[in-house]
Amino acid sequence: MTYRLAPHVAVPLIVVLAGCATHAPADTPTAGAGATKQPATTTARQTQPQSTNGSNEHGAGESTPASVNGRDAAGFARWVAGFEQRAKAKGISSATLNTAFADAEFLPHVIKLDNRQPEFNQAIWDYLDTAVSATRIAHGREKLATDQHTADQVAARYGVPGSVIVAIWGMESNYGSNFGHYETIDALATLGYDGRRESFAEHQLYAALRILADGDISRSNMQGSWAGAMGNTQFLPTSFLSYAVDADGDGRRDIWGSIPDTMASTANYLAKNGWQTGQPWGREVELPANFDYAQAAGDTHQSTAAWRAEGIRPVDSRGLPQFDSAAIIAPAGASGPAFMVGPNFRVILRYNNATSYALAVGLLSDQIRGEPGVQQSWPRDEASLSHDQVLTLQRDLNTLGYGSGTPDGIVGPNTRAGVRAFQNDRGLTADGFPTQSLLDKVEAATSG
Repeated sequence: MTYRLAPHVAVPLIVVLAGCATHAPADTPTAGAGATKQPATTTARQTQPQSTNGSNEHGAGESTPASVNGRDAAGFARWVAGFEQRAKAKGISSATLNTAFADAEFLPHVIKLDNRQPEFNQAIWDYLDTAVSATRIAHGREKLATDQHTADQVAARYGVPGSVIVAIWGMESNYGSNFGHYETIDALATLGYDGRRESFAEHQLYAALRILADGDISRSNMQGSWAGAMGNTQFLPTSFLSYAVDADGDGRRDIWGSIPDTMASTANYLAKNGWQTGQPWGREVELPANFDYAQAAGDTHQSTAAWRAEGIRPVDSRGLPQFDSAAIIAPAGASGPAFMVGPNFRVILRYNNATSYALAVGLLSDQIRGEPGVQQSWPRDEASLSHDQVLTLQRDLNTLGYGSGTPDGIVGPNTRAGVRAFQNDRGLTADGFPTQSLLDKVEAATSG
């Protein structure tokens, strides 16, 4: 069933150099991913997001080989032929398959991007400088003002504020300016043929074929990131089928060219994943001097009253939000800001399971509405650890008996637990935050 919001507002399909990011496997509830590289403080992801800072993440301006790791166009054609047989067995029509694959292209650059490892774990303050920049805040205010009527109608129907929807729009595609120029069928078929994530890619391809069969978008206009995320707010095909809405009543669910459809679809995703109307995402707080940073891993939940009893205080006159279940996060450890986050923060994490992303959406939404940004200082003098340095840290922690899991160069919960245990034993503030000085101490302990 459709409903009418504002008159249809078209956004051109712009070919861009950067934008949307990779996504979690098909069995996770992730809809989209932030359009900015995730820093070391994020939670673990199946795949790595990319940057909107002008890099040629989408392959423009960079030559690619005709094959990658032995993959080539001939092998791709054979894989597509096999996939078509499997799709027919699932009831996909020959007409839809012909539309999808008659001119399908092997995209070796997609394989290159999928296999790429980040050299550095980006510091969260550097990430937020880009994700919640003054320019993005200003553009977000302009977009919300332009489409205020639509945003208000969507908020009334789904209970999600327009500022939150616009913040996600800004994070995912910089307000539609860079949602990617890869044709989704080609990108997903290339990933399927590569084999590393074949199950994920096939699952998304079946969904993309259903979208084509339904007539929501043409094959050539079904565009997005190299990992299959599509449109203004970067839905994977499976998320599109589950949550996309025809809000302008034209008979199509168009997250590429219709602002009403984009806003309603994004709000529908959040609402169906538990958004609590009238609740903020969270707020910056001040922690007491004796705070146990083991409670700032984001998995200790208690009421605002309980946190207040432990000495948690607001940083400004807005006070503490009233939550029945809230967590404390300190994404830069004891030297940086801390935040009390509630159920809606966890809903944003359903969209993209990265603490840094959810924090950026919340802060961007606040500032689009005119509220203040982060007020405490980030430890900007701390140098980010490179991928290789994190590997060294993980190996040395394991050698010392502080289990940090299988070394992979990514700072996740296991690494933080190992760091925290090391800090505890040496009388350091046990915030679990890896720094260059911490790495030096671990290396000294290993060599000693």
